[in-house]
Amino acid sequence: MKQKFSKHWKSSKQPNKQRKYLANAPLHLKKKFISVNLSKELRKKHGKRNIPVRKGDTVIIMRGKFKKKQGKVTEVKLKTSKIIIEGIQVKKQDGSKANVKLQPSNLQIIELNLGDRKRKIGKVEKEKKEIKTEKKKETLDKKSGEKK
Repeated sequence: MKQKFSKHWKSSKQPNKQRKYLANAPLHLKKKFISVNLSKELRKKHGKRNIPVRKGDTVIIMRGKFKKKQGKVTEVKLKTSKIIIEGIQVKKQDGSKANVKLQPSNLQIIELNLGDRKRKIGKVEKEKKEIKTEKKKETLDKKSGEKK
């Protein structure tokens, strides 16, 4: 039997193959598909354009019926690549309310949940790299000063 997911898939113009790739991808790759744009201030601060969204992040909706509304992420569904936001609901025919599942491409993160251990680690590693590059520059400057 043929494998459902190919690790060697490059890309295709055919929408059916693109959908198949997204639907059959393993969860560790689907994590990347739920990346959401960062606001301009967060882009400058973290040096990244987008980041995988997590529970507790505050997002603003950029497209659709709920445009310009914002709220906290209450649930991230990796299997369907959908995000549920607190307070974003629709009224059903029977009068009850249902959460709206949104696509990550239609959202923008305005506040990160830094209480998460993994998010903190990423920030600390970035700072360590900056310190190492500064030290390397200092040592190179000292060596070039000694040679002259």
